[in-house]
Amino acid sequence: MAERAALEELVKLQGERVRGLKQQKASAELIEEEVAKLLKLKAQLGPDESKQKFVLKTPKVNDRRILDGMFAICGVSDSKFRTICSSVDKLDKVSWEEVKNEMVGEKGLAPEVADRIGDYVQQHGGVSLVEQLLQDPKLSQNKQALEGLGDLKLLFEYLTLFGIDDKISFDLSLARGLDYYTGVIYEAVLLQTPAQAGEEPLGVGSVAAGGRYDGLVGMFDPKGRKVPCVGLSIGVERIFSIVEQRLEALEEKIRTTETQVLVASAQKKLLEERLKLVSELWDAGIKAELLYKKNPKLLNQLQYCEEAGIPLVAIIGEQELKDGVIKLRSVTSREEVDVRREDLVEEIKRRTGQPLCIC
Repeated sequence: MAERAALEELVKLQGERVRGLKQQKASAELIEEEVAKLLKLKAQLGPDESKQKFVLKTPKVNDRRILDGMFAICGVSDSKFRTICSSVDKLDKVSWEEVKNEMVGEKGLAPEVADRIGDYVQQHGGVSLVEQLLQDPKLSQNKQALEGLGDLKLLFEYLTLFGIDDKISFDLSLARGLDYYTGVIYEAVLLQTPAQAGEEPLGVGSVAAGGRYDGLVGMFDPKGRKVPCVGLSIGVERIFSIVEQRLEALEEKIRTTETQVLVASAQKKLLEERLKLVSELWDAGIKAELLYKKNPKLLNQLQYCEEAGIPLVAIIGEQELKDGVIKLRSVTSREEVDVRREDLVEEIKRRTGQPLCIC
């Protein structure tokens, strides 16, 4: 830990040095040299093990009719159905004891009723749990619950045929409280990878949820006909937030462009040459661009590539023009090679995985 702290301090100091040189408008060569030192220090530091990593969790499945039947046999009145659903649905975030205290202390449910609910909602599994509940002496006598369990059994039969039955969990704690669901309800959530072997993964929230609602569309039909519907909503904002955290943990940059190569210049008065080369690359089917500033600094052009995630830079200089070559630079490794101009297209395609020209 002490070694890491010392490295972090060195990274901080080197970062301050780089920023200071930029403010002083130091030479591009000096700044690039100091930036290279900074990156080397960051490489020694390595990834921060405390950063979060995310993986997909098994989607959860339940059925509104099973919930109705379960609450009915446990003694929940119709007037309390929605509010008790809301409490049960928190079980992926808090303990059963906290959920029970909320139902009894805040929502006036009898303790024995809450205990009966707890016997059910703490169960989760696959088709074997469906079979077990079909044999439950109380739940199997409830018509709604029996219908829901029958449909879930059929669902798992289909899942087995597709070979994905192990990808879905039947979870009795899934109790979405919206009144319009009439059948199956489901959600997909993300988990944080366990810090150590044997630890339970930690939930980081639902990213998609939905269910079946056969009565909703019929509300807008003058004849009131039932229209079978299944819907799903996706938490786009939450997904973006998690993706950003994941990329930050992996120290990866989000590419903001599909550009494969930036055409850059090392000296002033080479705008025409840059325009000429970028046109050649476009004609060859290569995604290229350039900064349209007349005389951009080389460092600014290289920094633009790093920020946008552009993998290659084709650098034109006065000496390169005389020698008939282009300096091709890898943005990540900072390695540079001189490539003959007539070979540039093939070299870029080779590096970016594009099909080569067969002549």
